[in-house]
Amino acid sequence: MKKVLKRSLLALLLLAVTVLAGGSFYMLDFALLPGEMHGRDVQGSYNTVLEENPELRPWLDSLMQHRALHDTTVLMRPGERHHALYARAPRPTGRVAVLVHGYKDSAVGMLHIAHIYALMGYNVLLPDLHAHGRSEGKAVEMGWNERHDVLRWLAVADSLFADSTGTTRQVVHGISMGAATVMDVSGEAVPPYVKCYVEDCGYTSVWDEFSHQLHDMFGLPEFPLLYTTSALCKARYGWSFGQASPLRQVSRCHRPMLFIHGDADTYVPYAMLRRLYDAKPQPKQLWTGRGSAHARSYQDHRSEYSAVVAGFVGRYIKP
Repeated sequence: MKKVLKRSLLALLLLAVTVLAGGSFYMLDFALLPGEMHGRDVQGSYNTVLEENPELRPWLDSLMQHRALHDTTVLMRPGERHHALYARAPRPTGRVAVLVHGYKDSAVGMLHIAHIYALMGYNVLLPDLHAHGRSEGKAVEMGWNERHDVLRWLAVADSLFADSTGTTRQVVHGISMGAATVMDVSGEAVPPYVKCYVEDCGYTSVWDEFSHQLHDMFGLPEFPLLYTTSALCKARYGWSFGQASPLRQVSRCHRPMLFIHGDADTYVPYAMLRRLYDAKPQPKQLWTGRGSAHARSYQDHRSEYSAVVAGFVGRYIKP
């Protein structure tokens, strides 16, 4: 009887381990492998951004007509080329906006934000993050390792757009995962030409966001699947979900940051905004998109969003 019980318990344990291991591999691939992401469909991305933001069409048509929307690629990591779009301001200036897109999106998906800065007379640079758009890469890294790539793009922007004094003055603006990336950047040793940041609906940490999604999409608790999947991510890609923490990074940032979040956001919960804002030392500013779902604050409040961004950035980057 004892032998049968031991064998049964061992069989159940092996089954549990097998199921947990399989679940961990599935969850990691589900979250981080690009798959059929819409950001890889460049023409589809242009169609989508124009459908959602028809006011962009005259500006974008003009850029295309005058061949003023350029492509550039750089060797970002060993054997890996990354792509970006950029457009110069109508008049020479050292003011620059580097714009960082969200999860499984692309540079094209940030053209509505680029339009805000173009109207302000800024040069704009829009990178495709690792494994997004036309940039190479095997797996999404949720903004964590991409922070080093964005630092490289800031240097590229500095060389592209330096004014007659040989300098630039830059704002870094991101949405969703792009906002998390911007916050991750802000906690690093950043060059002095970066003057301020705008983060729109970023998450506190990859752990917190995946925990929320695990419960919301699958009805599952953190333990044990999130722990084993994070450990698998560490073994496969060299980083863990808890390590990737915009919350910790913003606590190290002493340059100005504007926080934006829709109060109807259930994808990256609105409650994350307060934790991020409280962790960030001054100077800082907060603006809420009333009634806005995830990454929809601009579409729901175009004029106010643009005015808030222009007012904030204008305090730290002078004409």
